[in-house]
Amino acid sequence: MSKAQETVLEIDLNALTHNFNYLKSKLKPKTKFLAVIKAFAYGSDSAEVAKHLQQLKVDYFAVAYTREGVALRDAGITTPILVLHPQTTNFETIIDRCLEPSLYNAKVLNEFIKIAEQQSQKSYPVHIKFNTGLNRLGFCKRNVDFIIEKLKATNAIIAKSLFSHLAASEDKNELEFTNDQISTFKSIAKEFSDKINYTPWLHLCNTSGVLNYANAHFDMVRCGIGLYGFGNSAKEDNSLKPIASLKSIISQIHKIEKNQTVGYNRAYKAVDIEKTATIPIGHADGINRIYGNEKGFVIINGQKAAIIGNVCMDMIMVNITNIDCNEGDEVIVFNSTYKASCLAESVGTISYEILTSISQRVKRSYLHK
Repeated sequence: MSKAQETVLEIDLNALTHNFNYLKSKLKPKTKFLAVIKAFAYGSDSAEVAKHLQQLKVDYFAVAYTREGVALRDAGITTPILVLHPQTTNFETIIDRCLEPSLYNAKVLNEFIKIAEQQSQKSYPVHIKFNTGLNRLGFCKRNVDFIIEKLKATNAIIAKSLFSHLAASEDKNELEFTNDQISTFKSIAKEFSDKINYTPWLHLCNTSGVLNYANAHFDMVRCGIGLYGFGNSAKEDNSLKPIASLKSIISQIHKIEKNQTVGYNRAYKAVDIEKTATIPIGHADGINRIYGNEKGFVIINGQKAAIIGNVCMDMIMVNITNIDCNEGDEVIVFNSTYKASCLAESVGTISYEILTSISQRVKRSYLHK
């Protein structure tokens, strides 16, 4: 890897291949693999990640919103794309761009059928979402007869899959709750399939579900965070490789006298003669203000440098009093050694949040054999 000369997010596509193959190795040969690439592929680059995974023969993609799916189609992605949280105003676009909606309540089901019929669609693939305990989106078990009635009354759509979402698959203390979710989903799927007279695909597991609940892999699994190098446990983190490294450089070094202050609102006061480094990355780039005031840190020449004062829009200042470094030296915010999860834990959040916060103005570069 080359040394950073500016703020850059390096995306290691070789690590992505490793993670894909590792997660695939947990599945039975016929179990399909859906890659979740919403939120710019968890803050990396959705188009480049999707192109790479398409070359690896991934079976499906999932995005949160219609415009994310449109962007993938514009980038040349031809693999099927599930839109997890579509809005009715986008249904015509969904059909036009050959995207596949999750239908999660009566309103969206009725509206999609209406638009599909208006466009003379035949057996357009949709995915029926059920709520089994996350209580976020989804039909309930008691809605099965209503859905069946709607599906049998039209030729415009067909239930390609039934799915739900595990609420706590990474938490071994929630084993009973997760198994109850699995049982509920199985019960819904059996009733649905018996009444519709065909068998939709079933999918339930996220990354932690793949790793912890082999009995619930069903026809397809949906992996997000695992593809990007995090397994929600120390053991699995060691088997995966973070694909993103956020780097910057030291723009300027200051000598600060005792009692002098640093940054906006004079939030940091030197307790002695100190050295600080200013780095060109700030809250507009995804390093939120919560990381300031010595809660977060960066790595300079293998040592932790605490972020001091308030995080600025375009800059942070760090304490380098005991670090041998120079202007122009590389700064590591996170990489495969100093992981995003460790930085996130320093302020009581999770890797998902810091990864997806990285601004699109940060330059992306790609590592690939």
